[in-house]
Amino acid sequence: MKRQNIVHLTQTALMTAMLIVLGMIPGIPLGFIPVPIVLQNMGVMMAGELLGPKEGTTSVALLLFLVAVGFPFLTGGSGGIAVFAGPTGGYLLAWLFTPLLIGSLRRHFGGSWNWWQEFLMVIVAGVVFIDVTGSVWLSWQSHMTLAAALMSNLAFIPGDLIKAGVAVAIARQLRSVPTLNLD
Repeated sequence: MKRQNIVHLTQTALMTAMLIVLGMIPGIPLGFIPVPIVLQNMGVMMAGELLGPKEGTTSVALLLFLVAVGFPFLTGGSGGIAVFAGPTGGYLLAWLFTPLLIGSLRRHFGGSWNWWQEFLMVIVAGVVFIDVTGSVWLSWQSHMTLAAALMSNLAFIPGDLIKAGVAVAIARQLRSVPTLNLD
């Protein structure tokens, strides 16, 4: 196996492990919506930021596969195929595509972005994409109007903005370490 393949495999496994660890941090239930505030979506954003579209998506896909077969790796210790049919199913589906979007945008536009440009890109490709996709599923699954589902997601925005900022800050710092080879 080539050294580069081993590096990518190791980075993908480490990111999956980080996503699992972030799932051990308890979520914050909101009460008016059956979706809690979690930290795992910050890890999903970082997967795209650090690993790019291929390895980042592979890392999240591995997490979701492990969850689907029953491992309790989502926030609150949930797992099993049923979570994909529940109120959070749309958010989980969006997680799968978020590293692809973020990583593709980073590759397409290059690494010459300043912090604010990168932050805006993560907000659009991470926060907005996840919240809108999750809202569409939540609307259908919970029999609420799409407008109500979208409005309920406004409660997530302040925390999601903080998580996006932390993801960008961590990713930029880690990419600046030459021995990590994350670009």
